[in-house]
Amino acid sequence: MKRRTIDTKKMILNAILLGIGFILHQVLPALAAGITPDMTLVMLFCIMVINRENYKTCLVSGIITAIFSALATKFPMGQIPNFVDKVVTMHVMYFFMKSLYMLPVMNRIGKKADQIAVVSMTAIGTLVSGVVFLTVAYLMAGLPGGFGVLFVSVVLPTLVFNMVACLVLYNVLSLSLKRSSYQLN
Repeated sequence: MKRRTIDTKKMILNAILLGIGFILHQVLPALAAGITPDMTLVMLFCIMVINRENYKTCLVSGIITAIFSALATKFPMGQIPNFVDKVVTMHVMYFFMKSLYMLPVMNRIGKKADQIAVVSMTAIGTLVSGVVFLTVAYLMAGLPGGFGVLFVSVVLPTLVFNMVACLVLYNVLSLSLKRSSYQLN
């Protein structure tokens, strides 16, 4: 198969995943203080694992995710904190992912490596995203509650929600792609 065809298929897949993440982010209700579990993050991490060799694709996906999150935010004045947190999170998690795949154990576990990578990226990435979001929101406009209270009441439940959603969505995605004879990597 030609390189251009593979790139086009990946771009279409990335666009579909970003769209699904945006729609899911729109329909989920806010937990506390207007903060919603972030399904765009889950989709971003899936896209990053699929395109782990292509930094530019991960960067563009991170920027699009940031725009979608800013558009869909339910947090008052949350557009800039959402944008900043997604771009920062994408960079931190890209380097985390690259180091994770360099570990010898990842080569030994085979097919499960991607699943482990996406779940660990979701856990750590949700923490990074939550801390950056709350910090930027605090610096810009203040928070409707204390930082610690919002971290415990919003970020930690979002972490659990995102990990479960990530595991389910990534397995569905992998199975769908396998049945359609699409090669992830």
